[in-house]
Amino acid sequence: MISKDDKAKAIALTQVNKSDVGSPQAQISILTARIKEVTEHLKVNKHDNMARRGLIQMVGRRKRLLKYLESTDFEAYKATLDKLGLRK
Repeated sequence: MISKDDKAKAIALTQVNKSDVGSPQAQISILTARIKEVTEHLKVNKHDNMARRGLIQMVGRRKRLLKYLESTDFEAYKATLDKLGLRK
């Protein structure tokens, strides 16, 4: 679980406006931070299958959000990928 401060930093990377916390960009940013944290956890705890399942679900959710963002606002999609360091 990411801390409140880490979540705020992740949202600040891709916020559309000051009070934005639910846009696809913000959700993708939060998921990316959580994915990184769980990935580090799994490097140490290789047999934690529930964490692995949660990781796969988060990756799938992020993929769907990216697909939605790509189809609705391609410029925001490209900007989000650049800011978060993701590849297509």
